[in-house]
Amino acid sequence: MIITGVGYRVEVKKDLLLLIVGYSSEFNVVIPEGVSVIADAQGKITISGINKQRIGEFSAQIRNIRIPEPYKGKGVRYETEVIRYKIGKSGVK
Repeated sequence: MIITGVGYRVEVKKDLLLLIVGYSSEFNVVIPEGVSVIADAQGKITISGINKQRIGEFSAQIRNIRIPEPYKGKGVRYETEVIRYKIGKSGVK
């Protein structure tokens, strides 16, 4: 998973995943048993484990905290996910 946005950060502290993604408070997500998480300084999160269902549910839970928005692409997205950008206001009256 990739976190994109100015000031967006992620940290792993023991069994908690700390997400700072533009809200007034930070999110603490409990990492399920059997799932390991590695957070990179560039905003990349690697989730691995044996149970594929737990990995999918956990990654969907993280993505739902801040879904990528279609204008600038800020948010949490899967690495293979393609964001369809929208055109902003053109300024023509």
